[in-house]
Amino acid sequence: MDWFESVAEARRRARKRLPRPVWLAIEAGSEAGVTRADNSRAFQQIRFAPPRLAGLPARRDLGTTVLGVPVSLPVIASPVGVQAVDPLGEVAVARGTRDAGTAMGLSEFASRPASEVARVNPDLFFQVHWSADRDTLLARARRARAAGARALIATLDWSFPAGRDWGSPFIPERIGLAAARSYALPVLARPRYAYGWLRHGGPPDLTVPNIAPGRGFFDAYRAWQQVPPPSWDDIAWLREQWNGPFMIKGVMRPDDARRAVDIGADAISVSNHGGNNLDGTPATIRALPGVVDAVGGQAEVLLDGGVRRGGDVVKALALGARAVMIGRPCLWGLAAAGPAGVRNVFDILRSGIDSALLSLGRSSVADVAPGDVLLPPGFTC
Repeated sequence: MDWFESVAEARRRARKRLPRPVWLAIEAGSEAGVTRADNSRAFQQIRFAPPRLAGLPARRDLGTTVLGVPVSLPVIASPVGVQAVDPLGEVAVARGTRDAGTAMGLSEFASRPASEVARVNPDLFFQVHWSADRDTLLARARRARAAGARALIATLDWSFPAGRDWGSPFIPERIGLAAARSYALPVLARPRYAYGWLRHGGPPDLTVPNIAPGRGFFDAYRAWQQVPPPSWDDIAWLREQWNGPFMIKGVMRPDDARRAVDIGADAISVSNHGGNNLDGTPATIRALPGVVDAVGGQAEVLLDGGVRRGGDVVKALALGARAVMIGRPCLWGLAAAGPAGVRNVFDILRSGIDSALLSLGRSSVADVAPGDVLLPPGFTC
């Protein structure tokens, strides 16, 4: 009964099961949501070009590696902060991604400590923002590595936007009496959600243990707002100190991609933070070809944003991505059916990738080429 056949159905069930403020917090894009909508709409403008007499490989190989980690399909979970859609939070995502045979990113703003998540899925990439001074940031990264993180993601695609044209949900500092009153009606309207949290001891505490035990999300967020944005010298320093697989997330321009390569990034994620940062920036799939050309094969390039189907993954591969990262679809699956729902989302994408490879006559994700897709004039930027 919990199984679903599409990512769209996972989204529908998530909307039905989550209290409205929680749903809005997941769905929102910044301001008018132009970038958020374009992230997925842009994929619809790309067409496949299957050969008339394609060889039909009996088996298709969907496996690849990301930052040296073997994954069973070219899709990994993007790091997402406090995941209050399910009491298990990031641990549930770890179970789902582990069962799907893939890796996951873990935000420093996660609700579960890296050690707990890594015990479930050791293929863990830890994400930091430039949210503290150098020594503090490096100490967090090293704690995550000691806990089992295999790579570091430095995220650059967030600059504290707050406005949403249609309004933002109320998110409390902590679940006290005032917050309980505000949330009572929407939560009671979703009894399955409420019961799940009661079974696990009560409402979320909104703390960020990977930053400091017991520290509240908004306390840490306000402290981050006081930190000057990083320079490329800062990112180069962090890369040098980490001395392991290193990804820079949030690259949308060829000149920034070249700088990322110059400082030794092993991977680049083309990302606009899911349309939650500066509204009006292009969809990530539009920016992907320019970044791929600028990198010139000197680093892995991933795409993050707008992926909803296996065919979207194959389109990204055709334009030069090694793999894609998914954020909201993981949360939809988690809200719909817990860890099994997360795996369900990856299995849907796996099936779609396999079908696209079959139609294109490709026996492996590594064989997908630019000639497999058609782009409208002016599509890329």
